[in-house]
Amino acid sequence: MLAPEVLALSDARLLEQAGIEVPLIGGAMYPCSNPELVAAVSEAGGIGILQPVSLTYVYGYEFRAGLRRIRSLTSKPVGMNALIERSSRRYHEKMVQWVETALEEGIRFFITSLGNPRWVCERVHAAGGRVYHDVTERKWAIKGHDAGVDGLIGVNRRAGRHPGPRSAEALLEEVGDLGLPVVAAGGIGDAEGFAAAIRMGYAGVQMGTRFIATTECGASPAYKQAIVDAGENDIVLSERITGVPVAVINTPQIRRTGLKAGPLARWMLRGGRTKHWIRTWYALKSFWQLKRASLDPSGANEYWQAGKSVAAIDRIVPAGEVVRACRAALTR
Repeated sequence: MLAPEVLALSDARLLEQAGIEVPLIGGAMYPCSNPELVAAVSEAGGIGILQPVSLTYVYGYEFRAGLRRIRSLTSKPVGMNALIERSSRRYHEKMVQWVETALEEGIRFFITSLGNPRWVCERVHAAGGRVYHDVTERKWAIKGHDAGVDGLIGVNRRAGRHPGPRSAEALLEEVGDLGLPVVAAGGIGDAEGFAAAIRMGYAGVQMGTRFIATTECGASPAYKQAIVDAGENDIVLSERITGVPVAVINTPQIRRTGLKAGPLARWMLRGGRTKHWIRTWYALKSFWQLKRASLDPSGANEYWQAGKSVAAIDRIVPAGEVVRACRAALTR
């Protein structure tokens, strides 16, 4: 049942479409989305979003078994991230299988990233579900709108992973007239920032980095503490991990390796025929590199992704505490 203070929001569509109590999404994160974290966000009244590669490759679950592990921890709604770019046919085929399996296991809320979400919308809508789509600017929002998505995740310039070029305010102004609910993603790490985004006109907030620094997250203690210790200016964009700018903590290891891709990689990324190969190589390398860094308890591997929300994160807490604090902030 939706809380009265939440139903009073001007845009409650995310709550209604996802079937949740608090307009807060625990963003899907490679490699940090383990079943316990996903379930904890949902159990507290938000919605945790599972990341298939994190579930299978990092935490070692067969996909269906991983979904059932999450289901054993919460009966509340859970979502799934579908990264839908088609640079790899094998990966696309695997994603189609994952979407089908997720629907079979009762998942009805999906967030798509990178690519045309039409096929996901058609399949999910046929099963009675909803699809939100990551966007960084208007042209991608229009593409998602035309493909039939139910809402947008507005990824702003303060986000982790691949941030967009716009501020939260500018992005909402740019895409807010399309008739879809828009969720703020980027730079929000506490209840005050959450409430400010809702007052700005967003239908909800997606947090990623804040949920890494929680007791349920499977990331190493060193990674979590690095987030607590970091300030906004410690977040830099590195091309060395995936070939495109990724937001990371500016650790000694990042400073040693530099932030720019090498000249050969930059040349290959510009080429029509070579772009596919270099991006595939980067993807495989980054999967291994980020997994190792996330799980290494020694903290020796310092490839740690994070957004500028680190500025508001000062301690490691249970994920449910984050959700409950955001809910309370709506009444203040």
